[in-house]
Amino acid sequence: MKTLIVMPAHNEAQTIGAVLARLRAVVPDADILVINDASTDETAKVAEQAGATVLNLPINLGYGGAVQTGFKYASRKGYEAVVLMDADGQHDPECVPDLLTALQEADFVLGSRFLGDCRYKVPLSRRIGMWLFGTLVRLVTQLPITDPTSGFQALRREVVVFLADEHYPVDFPDADVLILLHRAGFQIKEVPVIMHQRLHGESMHSHRKALYYVFKMSLSVLATLLRTVPRGR
Repeated sequence: MKTLIVMPAHNEAQTIGAVLARLRAVVPDADILVINDASTDETAKVAEQAGATVLNLPINLGYGGAVQTGFKYASRKGYEAVVLMDADGQHDPECVPDLLTALQEADFVLGSRFLGDCRYKVPLSRRIGMWLFGTLVRLVTQLPITDPTSGFQALRREVVVFLADEHYPVDFPDADVLILLHRAGFQIKEVPVIMHQRLHGESMHSHRKALYYVFKMSLSVLATLLRTVPRGR
């Protein structure tokens, strides 16, 4: 499949070069798009030197805004598959082929750090939110989802086009998006992946943002359940 790696990045100059180099070695035939979300460091320069296509956003749109920008690009360019991953080194490039293989049996593949050999330590505050919204996702979808906040994903073109046109959360797209895709009729599958601890910068799920995350995600899930969702299939 014609594949695009979409990588949102905000001030990731310290890590993105190494991530892109490993990606090139693992999936040499895939195109790589870095969405530079108004970084104030040399993220864009490092990404360009590593051979990635870079889209520079003039203002900070947030994680979800950057991701949807990548989806719109992939939709217009006709890519058949998209892999979404972080630029901070947490998502192991070696797992990208596994996500793409699983995409042959599903529309949307979620990489889980908790399946198989789990090496990832999650702070208590974030673990509570993951448990809460993971429970909601399982109740609504009847799927055994273990890692609803994972941003390591693979998507078929149909899902990319759907999310490029639909409302997409600007900050924490995870449980609400899973519920949206399920209600739209897309097939979701979860596979084990390896994730590493962040070495630099601050996660969007950091401790000081945990309460806001729970509040905002609760509203977003409720809105997703109440709205009329167009069929995606």
